[in-house]
Amino acid sequence: MAVIGGGWAGCAAGVELASKGARVTLFEAARMLGGRARAVQAKEALLDNGQHIMLGAYAETLALLRRVGVAERDALLRLPLQMRYPAGSGLMDFVAPRLPAPLHMLVALLRATGLEREDKLALARFSTSARWMKWGLDTDCSVAELLARFDQTPRLTRLMWRPLCLAALNTPIERASANVFLAVLRDSLGASRKASDMLLPRVLLDALFPEAARRFIEERGGRVACGARVDSIAPRDGGWQVGTCLDTTGFDAVVLATPAWQSAALVRPLAGLEALSVQLDAFDYEPISTVYLQYEPGLRLPLPFCALLDDPAHGAWGQFVFDRGQLDAGQDGLLAVVISAALDAANLAQDELALRVAAQLAAAFRQPALAQPRWSRVLTEKRATFACTPGLARPGNTTGLDGLFLAGDYTAGDYPATLEMAVRSGAAAARLVLGAR
Repeated sequence: MAVIGGGWAGCAAGVELASKGARVTLFEAARMLGGRARAVQAKEALLDNGQHIMLGAYAETLALLRRVGVAERDALLRLPLQMRYPAGSGLMDFVAPRLPAPLHMLVALLRATGLEREDKLALARFSTSARWMKWGLDTDCSVAELLARFDQTPRLTRLMWRPLCLAALNTPIERASANVFLAVLRDSLGASRKASDMLLPRVLLDALFPEAARRFIEERGGRVACGARVDSIAPRDGGWQVGTCLDTTGFDAVVLATPAWQSAALVRPLAGLEALSVQLDAFDYEPISTVYLQYEPGLRLPLPFCALLDDPAHGAWGQFVFDRGQLDAGQDGLLAVVISAALDAANLAQDELALRVAAQLAAAFRQPALAQPRWSRVLTEKRATFACTPGLARPGNTTGLDGLFLAGDYTAGDYPATLEMAVRSGAAAARLVLGAR
């Protein structure tokens, strides 16, 4: 069995296939696994290509980590659901206590600071209505329209709904899908206490899953070929030929787990897949920028991560900041500031963006020293996620050709482009392969 693409979807497919006794060859064009969720070697240090937050509701991802031998207690920091701005800012401080659902949300709402009475009533009204609607709309619309329908206050929208939408969908509320946003809220605000927990990686993304997946596949007789770009796929003799720059090899089936635009190029020459190729090419994308700022060892923020009030018109671009030193002992004094839907930010010079973000932190935490990091690095993934717009048609795992399946966070599902969606898609594609044998 061939799996083309060594991101989280491809690794998930490879692990699922290998666990059922299939002989897997996983092709990855890059020198390392992980796709867009990987570590990269910057001049100063090894850094994640973007900071990720997972949810306790990511059942397939957590099960997959256990399967490949990754212990949650070592690899992930589990925190209660929260939206917390720097102390003393007068902004929102919302933390769900460790109580059974839905009591944990009720107590969090009652204890929340930085929200007025009308904000809390609006949040309670929205949550109740969303439960009544079973967290979905018959006709999709934008998140902004959804919030307007339920009279969400400007302050609540600014401090909670907008940053949550950006973090989850990487798409501004004016263009983001309400149904996909509701699915995320169903598994956070509307979930059990444990399922609503936030999980922050304690290790670099490579060590979190991809390298463990490599070991799992190889221990079961499979092969992981990095630096092996696949140039062509073609049906032949009841199977598939996979061509790289070095050779062409035959396989019983292929899971195509490359990004949508790369998958489009591979299926374009195949008869009968013209419409699929057009669909894969039609996605729009949103960038994510991560600004890394290194300070003196021992620097600590009050919390492992905080929300930030962004205001691009006044040079404040950051939306969340993570204290990597509280997560990974090898990154003491390193802060990671995330900017989702970062098209305008990415157009700035990297040094200028880093300078503005450092100034934003200094003002938000009232620590002037934060304005002067020892070094900075900006990592921008230009096509980090697809633009998650209302009514977006996403392809399924099947292609219409026997033995060829798609996997990726862009495939059909109720989640946006997240690690969980990638894992679900990869595992689903692998199960289809096994069912067709």
